Amino acid sequence: MTARPSPATAPAGSLPQTPSGGAPLAPASSAVQRLRPRRSCLAVPGSNPRFLEKAQGLPADQVFLDLEDACAPLAKPEARHTIVTFLNEGDWTGKTRVVRVNDWTTEWTYRDVVTVVEGAGANLDCIMLPKVQDAAQVTALDLLLTQIEKTMGLEVGRIGIEAQIENAKGLVNVDAIAAASPRLETIIFGPADFMASINMKSLVVGEQPPGYPADAYHYILMRILMAARTHNLQAIDGPYLQIKNVDGYREVAGRAAALGFDGKWVLHPGQVEAANEVFSPSQEDYDHAELILDAYEWCTSEAGGKKGSAMLGDEMIDEASRKMALVIAGKGRAAGMTRKSTFEAPEA
Repeated sequence: MTARPSPATAPAGSLPQTPSGGAPLAPASSAVQRLRPRRSCLAVPGSNPRFLEKAQGLPADQVFLDLEDACAPLAKPEARHTIVTFLNEGDWTGKTRVVRVNDWTTEWTYRDVVTVVEGAGANLDCIMLPKVQDAAQVTALDLLLTQIEKTMGLEVGRIGIEAQIENAKGLVNVDAIAAASPRLETIIFGPADFMASINMKSLVVGEQPPGYPADAYHYILMRILMAARTHNLQAIDGPYLQIKNVDGYREVAGRAAALGFDGKWVLHPGQVEAANEVFSPSQEDYDHAELILDAYEWCTSEAGGKKGSAMLGDEMIDEASRKMALVIAGKGRAAGMTRKSTFEAPEA
């Protein structure tokens, strides 16, 4: 039986497509790297060289160097140049390299993008845009990136965009935001600003507000997830601010993972391992998923009788089983897991 190629990243559907009704803002060929592992997305202040140095050795899937909330206004101009230096000279092997710029309502955004991309575009994977409220804000970033890439001789369209939803208007417009550019890779939930924007009765980011007997974040998370999956993007949950409460982090992360989210922010090294574990399948589930894929490939082949369904032990599998297994197997492969089971075709 021929082996299947093992994808480098977890599947979230087919590759991002051109927005409906118009030409792509960036070449579709650049989309081949869009679905990267993002179980743990580590936030690092762009103005803190010590933290930037330490982050390189942590086992986070993604590191984003922050020019927004983690940087004081007076520190932002110098932080841009610090980030450029660390992107160019640091060792970020195995990590997706992202810079979070300031949002378009501030005076800092365009200079953040120009300085970072002109200075370190070859060593940058994505720009994270916070407080996205409508599709035009994503389009504006796409166009600016294209201009810089052309000017600097960089591959046009290679640098991705991560859009952060942090208020009610952004959530209402999330479908249009998710379709705004083929550069888009993720839709991210920003809970702190969102909670403030809707006057949620809580000061503890990520925890349930008092007096509400259900999950106050369920609709928000599902709304983001549906928009992301509709456009073949990844969905990322935001931070949990009680950094010493790892059990609390696991509980909140587990909620997002159960819905189908691809990862969650981490604010402290102690949260990285928890995120990687929660957003990876168990060894048992991973092995079972791979067996389903192998068994289905065999049963639909000439040798297997070209059947549309078959038995795997006591379980009947079919095309729907294959689709479900592909998700779990893809997450396991993206996490670098090694299968411990082998499929053996039944004797005729």
